[in-house]
Amino acid sequence: MKKVLGVFVFLALIAQLAFGMCSINPTQILKTLADMCWNCIFPINIAGIPVIKGSMSDSPTAIRSPICTCPFPPPLFIRIGIPVGYFEPSRSIDVNKDAFCFAGLGINFSGLSSTQKGTKGDANTKDKTRTFFNAHYYIYPVFQLVGMFVDSMCVRSTKGFDIAYMTEIDPLWNDDALGALINPEALLFGNPITNMACIADSVASQANRPLDPLFWCKGSWGNAYPLTGSTNTKNYVEDSASVASSLVYKLHRQLVLWNSASKSALCGEHPLPIWLKSAYRLQLLFPKAHPTAMGIGQTGLIWTSNKNLPAGGDNFNYLLFKKVDCCAF
Repeated sequence: MKKVLGVFVFLALIAQLAFGMCSINPTQILKTLADMCWNCIFPINIAGIPVIKGSMSDSPTAIRSPICTCPFPPPLFIRIGIPVGYFEPSRSIDVNKDAFCFAGLGINFSGLSSTQKGTKGDANTKDKTRTFFNAHYYIYPVFQLVGMFVDSMCVRSTKGFDIAYMTEIDPLWNDDALGALINPEALLFGNPITNMACIADSVASQANRPLDPLFWCKGSWGNAYPLTGSTNTKNYVEDSASVASSLVYKLHRQLVLWNSASKSALCGEHPLPIWLKSAYRLQLLFPKAHPTAMGIGQTGLIWTSNKNLPAGGDNFNYLLFKKVDCCAF
């Protein structure tokens, strides 16, 4: 592990000297473990009882049954277990203005491309109402990296660290019309009536309780569609969180990210093209860490103050907490 981290730091230093287009922290991959909100793992439910309560409310999909059953092995036999639920810090998302700027890894390869730069909705751009970011999605199994609970069957992310997705090479990410190929239902939800329904989701998201039935809403962050790097310009830090959540939904639609919450996932993860917003929490870690996570859609007035430091260069990194419900025995 030390050798791998050493290579990351070395590459970061070389890249900074060679290009220097984005400003990142070469030790960010280690700093993430120090700044992570460990309390955001809670609440932990065992047999339907919240044994450890946290500062954030649980997902409405929490299992309230004392026992569970799973095929073992299917189809003739079953096993009986105890439902366990918690939020696992297992993914990381970069949201970057500079293409190939890996803020979460502390590596700067932005000089490899002079195109695909993000845009900010201001007087210097053609569209003053839209902001665009690229994004990177990492498998970041915190528990495995620090050696915690590695033998537990309820730790779903045990495949090691990996860069799992980069939008710079995805033609659907920077074109709203082309992106509609994987979300044609956007035509049904981009109207004033459905947007009015998002008011209820916006209110609920302030208490970190986004409404899963309103899957086309991102609370105070606007409409979930299109599933691209574009978002309505509001607060620039809040815009980055909006794009991070769009990537989560997009990866669900592309079956890259699987559902691990609710009764349907007790015996294992499964594809789910419509996301469960309440199953995710985001914690801003770069350029300046926020002490806690927030649910999808919480207004930036609560958590974005003094977060977009000049040193970050409009590039951000979020730790993604993913709700896990499993049948342990």
